Amino acid sequence: MVEIDAKGIHYRVLNDRIRELVDRGEDHIVLRNVNGQRYIGDGITREVKIDIYGVAGGDLGAFMNGPRITVYGNAQDGAGNTMNGGKIVVHGMAGDVCGYGMRGGKLYILRDCGYRVGIHMKGYKHLIPTIVIGGTAGEFLCEYMAGGRVIVLGMFGRTPGVLTGDYLATGMHGGSIFLRGRVDRHFMGKEVGEVPLTEEDRRFLRETIKDFAREFELNAEEILDAEFTKLIPVTHRPYGSLYTMDSPIIRS
Repeated sequence: MVEIDAKGIHYRVLNDRIRELVDRGEDHIVLRNVNGQRYIGDGITREVKIDIYGVAGGDLGAFMNGPRITVYGNAQDGAGNTMNGGKIVVHGMAGDVCGYGMRGGKLYILRDCGYRVGIHMKGYKHLIPTIVIGGTAGEFLCEYMAGGRVIVLGMFGRTPGVLTGDYLATGMHGGSIFLRGRVDRHFMGKEVGEVPLTEEDRRFLRETIKDFAREFELNAEEILDAEFTKLIPVTHRPYGSLYTMDSPIIRS
């Protein structure tokens, strides 16, 4: 294990140091006093454990494929941006657009997250990305979602019981959203609908929530002791009519 005191270190210098350690074969890096340094773990393509104490800056773990990053604090915008594999665990809150274009791996956020989390999220070949949000998600959750799975618990944030903001799943055309409870229809995009959970869904929820609970030392059975709502897209081309010859936009 190698420790780095990140206090006052420019993000470029810090990331150069991390990459040097990864290249020489270190498998456990601990960063202390992190205060908003960006791009930590970006583009790393092998298994390595990175522990962060403090506030991780923007685009944490972007494009990564293999590392396990644990943040003992909050994460700013863009955590898991286009990540392909690995795991990010945030023991606090996370900012906007986390999991943008995410293609694989897992992103666990204990508390609340910001706007447009899971936007353009997608599966890739055999990869099925997963996001679990322990608190409340902001507006435009899973906007234009094309694949993967998102679970919102609404339990561990600032306002327990509140699951999402407005415009949930606007433009969604793939993937699944699981809510611990229900969200009023007027919060949702017109492209999605509720469907019953299958046995496969229940197995996925049990396995994933048990894993989430282990990460944060929570009671998995307490989390699972509730009705979950599943949302899926009701059309694969929600805006297809806008791009036909009959569209008023094209006619004009």
